[in-house]
Order: sequence, then structure tokens, then C-alpha cells
Amino acid sequence: MNYKHLHYFYQVARLGGVLRASEHLNLSPQTISGQIQLLEESLGTPLFTKSGRGLALTDAGRLVLGYAENIFAIGAELEEAVRDQPRKGKPLEFRVGVADAVPKTIACRLIEPAAQLPDPVRIICREWKLDTLLGELALHRLDLVIADAPIPSTVSVRAFNHKLGGCGISFFAAPSLLGACKGAFPACLDGAPMLLPAEDSAVGQRLRAWLHSRSLHPRVVCECDDSALAKEFGRRGLGIFVGPTVLEQVIERQYGVQALGSTSEVIAEFFAISVERRITHPCVTMITEAARNDLFAPSPRRRAKRAAA
Repeated sequence: MNYKHLHYFYQVARLGGVLRASEHLNLSPQTISGQIQLLEESLGTPLFTKSGRGLALTDAGRLVLGYAENIFAIGAELEEAVRDQPRKGKPLEFRVGVADAVPKTIACRLIEPAAQLPDPVRIICREWKLDTLLGELALHRLDLVIADAPIPSTVSVRAFNHKLGGCGISFFAAPSLLGACKGAFPACLDGAPMLLPAEDSAVGQRLRAWLHSRSLHPRVVCECDDSALAKEFGRRGLGIFVGPTVLEQVIERQYGVQALGSTSEVIAEFFAISVERRITHPCVTMITEAARNDLFAPSPRRRAKRAAA
């Protein structure tokens, strides 16, 4: 197969017409039409049919388009893999986006292993809304996006979810709030002041459903997109806040708060999202392996690792 012909076909199908493809490829429409005709002859079937003033894919065309998308996606992965190989005397550049709903401590723990490669690495971090970061990923301005949810169905981006792991959540209160938390956990949450994650976040939705199922009605004093801001408010005694159970001791020590209890019925999940179907970037490999084998490993395994360290 002549892959140049396949590439012309792919651009026409992707851009919606020969004229747009010719402008994109800086070729004449006649050249592109002729190359596609050669592809159709080699495959023995038409790939386009006339539809009004434009073109529509035939059944065979839709089949070929599916294969073409995979072929050129793998080609893009190849270019990325070669580009990201460390060059002598030049650090490997790793561009990672962090969705604003991901706790900063979790993000730091996830990204940190990328700096432990034998070759020097220059890490560039960006924090923003998930849909914005996915747009940057699609344009190859980012190598990876770390998020608390997989790619939303409403976002049309060709990328792949790599689950890093998940854990339950714990509830924390400043010493000044402990007197207002009456009864055992989780009954002590009923009527107590609480700082909730944003309603459109994955954990925020699960937490609200869990509270409703338990007939618990805390007094919501603030909703925070930024988990670091919620922790700071919580440290000052504004309300009870939540955090990943794997960081329970870290949060208690860092913010001077006390864990009231935890639940495994509300899971905080974390994903690495990349344009790579098969992970080849060395930094992404380090992140996924460290997350699955250490940070989100089952508790006995995690304790054994810490004891060995």
C-alpha cells in the first residue's frame, strides 16, 4: 500500500473535503483527487461518494478511515518517542498538566518519580481545568495529563486513559471544630460545617451521593475547586474537609488537623491521560509504575515498602 495515498485520503475524510485538504497539504485539488483515485483502484472499491456538493464516505471508506486513524496515531507516537529520547548534554523535557481537582500532594507524589530517571529531566507543570488540558494534549503541547477522572464523553479528543489507582477518602477537622462533631463517625458529620469539593468533580459527586445514602446533612459552608484551598480553610477551622486516605497521616501532620474517620465507599481515582495507547515515554512509565506499585498499592504491600526504605 502507498501510505502517501492513504494520508491524502485521511486528510480529506478528516477535514471534510478535497479543497480543505488541498489547502492544508499545500497541494492542488487535482493532485489529491488523483492520488485518492489510485488508492481506490489499489483497494478495488470506492471510498467516497458524492453527497450534494460534497463527499461522503462509503462503507468501505469508513472502514479504511478507522484503520488510517490507528496507523497515523501510531506514527505520531513514534515521532514522540524518538523526540523524547534524551540527547547527549540536553535534559529530557517532560510537559505535564494537572487537573485543578487533583490534590497537590497527590500530584507531587505522582510526578516526583519522573525526576528520578538516570538522565536529566526538565519537568514543566501546568494546572488548569481538565477539558483545557486535554485540548493542549491533543495539540501535543503536553506529554501527559493527570486527572481525577477519565476523559469525559463530552470531550472529543483522541487520547487514552491509564488508571494509576484509587483509594478511599478521610474526613479531617481542626482542633477547634472537634467539639462540634458530636457522636461517632459518620453520624458526627450531620449538621457539622463542611467544605465540599466542587459539585462537578468526580469525588464531589460521589461524596454527595454517599452523604445522601446515609441521610447525613452537613452544613455546607464552602465549595472549593482547589483542594489546597479547602485544606487551608479547614486548617483555620472553617469546616470539615476531605482528602485521600493514603495521605491521612501526611495531612494530619502538615495541617495540624485530626482525622474523624474514613470510608472506602467513596473512591478517589486518578488517571494518567496521554496520546499514547502503549506507554513509551520514560517519565510516564516511571509515574505509572510508582503509582501502581507504591502510592496506590494495597496497604500491606505499601507498608512493607516503607519498612524496607
